[in-house]
Amino acid sequence: MTASPDYLVILFVTTAGTNGARLGSDERELLQLLWKVVDLRTKKLGHPHDVLVRPDHPELTAECQEVTKVDVESLAQAPSLEQALRQFNQSVSNELNIGVGTSFCFCTDGQLHIRQVLHPETSKKNILLPECFYSFFDLRKEFKKCCPGSPDISKLDVAAMTEYLNLDKNSSELAYGASRVEDMGNIILTLISEPYNHRFSDPERVNYKFESGPCSKMELVDDNAVIRARGLPWQSSDQDIAKFFKGLNIAKGGAALCLNAQGRRNGEALVRFVNEEHRDLALQRHKHHMGNRYIEVYKATGEDFLKIAGGTSNEVAQFLSKENQVIVRMRGLPFNVTTEEVLAFFGQHCPVTGGKEGVLFVTYPDSRPTGDAFVLFACEEYAQNALKKHKDLLGRRYIELFRSTAAEVQQVLNRYSSTPLIPLPTPPILPVLPQQFVPPTNVRDCIRLRGLPYAATIEDILDFLGEFSTDIRTHGVHMVLNHQGRPSGDAFIQMKSADRAFLAAQKCHKKTMKDRYIEVFQCSAEEMNFVLMGGTLNRNGLSPPPCKLPCKFCMGLANTVCCVRVGVGAAFLILILFLGKVSDGGGKIRPLHLKSAAACVHFSLWLWITMIEELLRNSSCFSSNRLAFPFLKQAGQGEPCQWKK
Repeated sequence: MTASPDYLVILFVTTAGTNGARLGSDERELLQLLWKVVDLRTKKLGHPHDVLVRPDHPELTAECQEVTKVDVESLAQAPSLEQALRQFNQSVSNELNIGVGTSFCFCTDGQLHIRQVLHPETSKKNILLPECFYSFFDLRKEFKKCCPGSPDISKLDVAAMTEYLNLDKNSSELAYGASRVEDMGNIILTLISEPYNHRFSDPERVNYKFESGPCSKMELVDDNAVIRARGLPWQSSDQDIAKFFKGLNIAKGGAALCLNAQGRRNGEALVRFVNEEHRDLALQRHKHHMGNRYIEVYKATGEDFLKIAGGTSNEVAQFLSKENQVIVRMRGLPFNVTTEEVLAFFGQHCPVTGGKEGVLFVTYPDSRPTGDAFVLFACEEYAQNALKKHKDLLGRRYIELFRSTAAEVQQVLNRYSSTPLIPLPTPPILPVLPQQFVPPTNVRDCIRLRGLPYAATIEDILDFLGEFSTDIRTHGVHMVLNHQGRPSGDAFIQMKSADRAFLAAQKCHKKTMKDRYIEVFQCSAEEMNFVLMGGTLNRNGLSPPPCKLPCKFCMGLANTVCCVRVGVGAAFLILILFLGKVSDGGGKIRPLHLKSAAACVHFSLWLWITMIEELLRNSSCFSSNRLAFPFLKQAGQGEPCQWKK
């Protein structure tokens, strides 16, 4: 809307909780709807209107009752929000006599009334707002345009604008909302009159819907426009995130769901907004609810967003170049599945966009299939029909279907494209660090964190350390993994000095991270290197990492056990086959007694062999799936293990 509207409708709302500068931050329901019409052509004000709204939960805070003077009894007869909005639309239409060529736009005191109250609440209650609620003028911004010498926007409110223009304040007899609406009308009339002659021509916009799209790793992302949301339901999609932040403008492709090490959603998302103002409004929705779950909202950086949503593959960029498509992820596909079979799986009721071009298979770097694929659908109806085929069979395998996002496509492709073809052993940490970062082994300039949540990330550790995170050396955070390659709950941090390591251990010891207290100890680089290479720290000092092969004694004993077991089994089979024909000398055959004796002998041998095998399993050479022994100097050499002793 570039032309100035014919009318402005001053809109003001109050809620059952906090009002004023924190309006909408406590997620309380809308309580009062007030408005007044301003005729910009004749420069006249209409009559004030005030409609109470009956909330689903009529409990009012003490602050609300004090400010609004609304009592609970009067709310019992008030209309619901949907009925109040219909009454509002009817009243505005009658007063303006809207016809062809007649236009109006809302004007509010700041962003909160439209963005933080009306849109979020109607979205939760599935109420469809008319188109007129998707554009409005922010009186504070318009005032700043007209009066550049006025206070900063963050300090502007109705009282400050009234004082700046030297206008008379309304009588205190008017209620809170009514007095604000009256003052706003006088401010607008002053701005559109001499000497200001201000023209309302460029309103604020609220996005109708979230637009998906790709993001390049080379793209510049403003650090002040990104947030991290935690606690999302695992089945939530980018559209659910957009609904949670309804009223705020998310950048195109700006909702990126995070995946864990297994490629599944971990309940976190990074969201990129169009500017810092919308990011700050999003932070006010900290611990607002999505269904029955409350969502935590924190600041994040552009680098965090690009790690999740950024991509460099031309194939992915081409796949995601089709805009306004709904993406569905397929998991559990047969490795030999073809594009034609995927298209036939969905059938005619949910046609894939572009046919074969709408299917993207996920592969390893050597082109081996992973069993995952992404499929494009042109509309929500086709996508919903496709998701109904969740766990239907394709060949002999059932297929899992999930709604997906462009960022998830990038993450999955990035994850598999970086997977090595041959698993490589983890090298020692210290030797690969820059030489100037390798400290003397007798300096205790490292700290050890013990008891970390298994889902803890490096970002969580940095938040946990707080002020000491600035003292961490480059690439100085090392997560300790167990024998299965999963987090063990331990981590080592290389600090810039022993003094800072000591202070960090003193101040952070037994602080909490995600409801768990973390133990923090000062240690040396030698101890850190030992654990990262497979050794252990205990009360008796260092236990060296195991070697790759068992000692000669245990290897020989294991081979002997295998040979004896094979021999005993063969002997028992022979006895079973031929003992039935053996005579006891008196002409009588006693197969039963002989077979019983043979069974007892075999059982004794089996028990003896099992005991030896158990000893071998518990020996240091074969324990924890490691063919190694901690006291050996080299594989298969050196001092024998404890069982030979």
